[in-house]
Amino acid sequence: MTQPDIIVIGGGIAGTSAAAHLAEHANVLLLEAEPQFGYHSTGRSAAIFIRNYGNAVLRALNNAAAPVLQSGEGICDSGLLSPRGELLIAGEEDITELENYAREATGLEHLSPEQALELVPILRPERIAAAILEPDAQDIDVDRMLQGYLRLLRGRGGKTVPNSRVCGLTRDNGLWRVTTKETEFSAPVIVNAGGAWADQIAQMAGASPVGLTPMRRSAVLLDAPQGYNIDHWPLFASVTESWYAKPDAGRLLVSPADEDPTHPHDAWPDDMVLAEGLYRYEQAVTVAVTRPSHSWAGLRSFTPDRTPVVGFDPVQEGFFWLAGQGGYGVQTAPALATLCAALCIGKAPDLNAATVAELSPARFTRR
Repeated sequence: MTQPDIIVIGGGIAGTSAAAHLAEHANVLLLEAEPQFGYHSTGRSAAIFIRNYGNAVLRALNNAAAPVLQSGEGICDSGLLSPRGELLIAGEEDITELENYAREATGLEHLSPEQALELVPILRPERIAAAILEPDAQDIDVDRMLQGYLRLLRGRGGKTVPNSRVCGLTRDNGLWRVTTKETEFSAPVIVNAGGAWADQIAQMAGASPVGLTPMRRSAVLLDAPQGYNIDHWPLFASVTESWYAKPDAGRLLVSPADEDPTHPHDAWPDDMVLAEGLYRYEQAVTVAVTRPSHSWAGLRSFTPDRTPVVGFDPVQEGFFWLAGQGGYGVQTAPALATLCAALCIGKAPDLNAATVAELSPARFTRR
């Protein structure tokens, strides 16, 4: 291709979706450090859309992304969501936390313990003082979504280069020079969608880091409890986020919902963290935990205020941030990709000005 107008660093769902939208207006090059796109957090997602998940800014992004996820418009020939639901349970000691969550959420149904057991019959009735259901929570077909964005990007003339870990960034005469082990690329604008590595990429470019903290999230797959058809069970979890479980292709995905601060790396689970999480889960159900068939971990990277950072760096010209999505990257990708494209080409964003300001990297310099 001719010299790209924009280089996107990071081929997870955030970078890939942004590159696909940008390619409608510019020559775009997408670089991914790993052999395959979506290798890290995207490929290890719990694959669930929960409209009420996150703070006020994230809920605004969820609402903006929902129509695209429901229809698949521009990405796939059909919607990316399928029914699931989310059931949150609380013991007597957690009632206040459940009430606080429900106060800020929409579209919830308050259930009795008996109603909760009808949905997930393996729950221990004595551990349920109250429950709420978000029926609109839905599974996301993450792989189809990622592949759809890759097709859209390439169909618009964008180029993708895997196995291209960035090891240097310099700016000269209005161009960013991006150095990888194999070659160099240059463009006026770079989009930093580096996930857990985003602060490191910023430092290469001479930009101030925003204080990202990668946090490990682990999960295991268990055989379905004998005698139960789990296919239509909702995701079910403690309202305190000490564990959650979700049907997954005939088995049960269980996570300790861990958030252990760590460094950017190819994450793996800690056996003790898994054991402690499975113990908490086992205390909430009437069936014994079977030997896991598979376990894994991913990194969810958060800014200090747990809100993504999206926008041009206030100091480094042509350096655009698209990072800090935490555990919300897949479900907010359509909204953030649209915002990224609008800001990069100088178009007015669809999101309201207050939300755009809350996402801006300038908020860290103001403080």
